[in-house]
Amino acid sequence: MNYEDFQYIRFDRHADGVLQCTLNRPEVMNATNARLHWELTQLWAVADADPHTKVIVVTGAGDRAFSAGGDLAWVEEMIGNAEAVAVVMKEASDIVYNMLGCRKPIVTAINGTAVGAGLAVALLADVSIMAETARITDGHVKLGVAAGDHAAIVWPILCGMAKAKYYLMTADFIDGKDAERIGLVSFCTPQAEVLPRALAVAAKLARGSQTAIQATKKSLNNWMRLAGPIFDNALAMEMLGFLGADAREGLDATRGKRAPDFPSARLPG
Repeated sequence: MNYEDFQYIRFDRHADGVLQCTLNRPEVMNATNARLHWELTQLWAVADADPHTKVIVVTGAGDRAFSAGGDLAWVEEMIGNAEAVAVVMKEASDIVYNMLGCRKPIVTAINGTAVGAGLAVALLADVSIMAETARITDGHVKLGVAAGDHAAIVWPILCGMAKAKYYLMTADFIDGKDAERIGLVSFCTPQAEVLPRALAVAAKLARGSQTAIQATKKSLNNWMRLAGPIFDNALAMEMLGFLGADAREGLDATRGKRAPDFPSARLPG
């Protein structure tokens, strides 16, 4: 696969081998559809194999969002559909493990809302810069499925188990200041400074010893690899949820912009 084969990721080259990758569906807040979700599995190997790229910077097009979760029409295709769930499960796993396997440093400029697969990319980066006013949520439990995706492999490492459990079980939103305070992101900055700060960090990494930086990244990523079985289980639990009644209610509630009435939350009788 070549850069020109990507439909929803735009590429810009900066000095010193910094490659800027922009999630590019601004009309829907860079939400992931089936194609973009698949492209996020492919990006890391393509950039990793590029001899002209030393550091990868990922951001979202526009001022509103990094990536605002999955398209609801795409999510609906998964509900009750075991074949569709199997495809998405493999891709979700590939996003996580392909990011961990990418030798080159990944820096994210979280310029706005980040949910779902977009949040996975945002938080699995080696360095994450988030706008003070940006908001993130794992969001899965509001849809009636388990917090699978990336959350179980990295949130407890980043912010500790107490905070991870609270935010993953409630799906409360977190702004940039709180995300930095609890350790979910490396730094938060004013909105206008997010991308420049990310590019400055990337340029600093690009000027360093690439062998040393890549070896350090590989070693540190082994903490997350140790949690691989935990992630695999969480992802399987998430996908199983798409085959149940709560996911249908979660999707209908999201579309209707109302509080969900999950079947599993109703008392007997």
